[in-house]
Amino acid sequence: MDKTDKQGITTTIVHRDRRVGVEFGALRSPVHMSVQYGFEKVEDLIGMFQGTKKGAFNYARQGTPTSAMLEAKINELEEGVGTVCFATGMAAITAVFLTLLKAGDHIVASQHVFGNTNSLFGTLRQYGISVTMDDLTDAQRVADAITPATRMVFVETIANPGTQIVDLQGIGDICRDKGLVYVVDNTITSPALFKPKRVGATLVINSLTKTLSGHGAALGGAVTDTGLFDWASYPNISNTYRDVAPAQQGLQQIRKKGLRDMGASLSSEHANQISIGMETLTLRVRQSSETAQALAEYLVSHPAVGRVSYPGLPDHPQHARAKELFRANAWLLSFELRDASQTVAFMNDLTIPIKATGLGDTRTLVIPVAATIFWEAGPEKRKEMHIPDGFIRVSVGLEEAEDLLADFARCLDKVAGKG
Repeated sequence: MDKTDKQGITTTIVHRDRRVGVEFGALRSPVHMSVQYGFEKVEDLIGMFQGTKKGAFNYARQGTPTSAMLEAKINELEEGVGTVCFATGMAAITAVFLTLLKAGDHIVASQHVFGNTNSLFGTLRQYGISVTMDDLTDAQRVADAITPATRMVFVETIANPGTQIVDLQGIGDICRDKGLVYVVDNTITSPALFKPKRVGATLVINSLTKTLSGHGAALGGAVTDTGLFDWASYPNISNTYRDVAPAQQGLQQIRKKGLRDMGASLSSEHANQISIGMETLTLRVRQSSETAQALAEYLVSHPAVGRVSYPGLPDHPQHARAKELFRANAWLLSFELRDASQTVAFMNDLTIPIKATGLGDTRTLVIPVAATIFWEAGPEKRKEMHIPDGFIRVSVGLEEAEDLLADFARCLDKVAGKG
């Protein structure tokens, strides 16, 4: 089957396996369970270690045919020159930082990032890598923070949990002009809603566990190189990895150190689960985004609710930016109960949403942010990030919108004394 450039994301994904060829006419690639991969000639085995044998597999820690097929699909969606998959999204982020940075380097990062990423920045500081975190909804903050030691800028597309949207295009322009690695975490939006390459991203992170896989059935992460950065000029690439084309040097170092040395490898089983989940990506994102919009609009109107954070609302500080950049506003929203003391009772009263820490599931998930995922950050950090005690994060799933809104209405009316 020939590919056409006009094919959409879903058409591309559901037909990709048979387009590249699968034995026996299967419509999906098989799951390769083998850890070891043998060679008829020892010269080929030697070539694997010395980099002269291409297109073969050696040991599953560095990838399998199943994970390679998933990498190719993600790479096609993100319009990259190469993708590496990892066991989790956090493994992908950690690999980027620990393989491309060294003691004395400096990162500029959004202060509105996932709690575990924020925690990881603390670890990097212990290793002698300095991190400046600021409100990057204004790109000038990046320009002001750059030092001679700055190597990288890290942002998320839609921040978790506050839904802030940094100046993605403005930051991309600065990184291009200054020769900085621009890392964009695309997890909440996914390539179905936004392609960071369009704003000049160097590396694109996706936690495959969430939007791309979408069913809460498999852990995974991916790093895609967009091909826009000149790795030949980057000082932290080891001479060991300078023997490949400059466009592949960054990803080669990430793969070798992140998978071979650190062992953060994606299993073939999870790679297969994620690949299957991706077939419904655009359908899931469309429905969950529409429901999230309806829920956000309802929450704004309820007297028991204070601030509602969702990019689709006209009063969201980056509403215009979201309309310009994204195909839809995604499935993530957060809101604040006016009476924070009612948070636990309200959430326990909900019957459809599941009290859970995950994101991007087919089921709606809710969590009290301050008491859980940002508890370790401490009250000062939570205040800085505008996370009050009554702040509730909602990952909207695939339930019918009318069912979900009725459940929220019933429980909010109780909080407001109407029930």
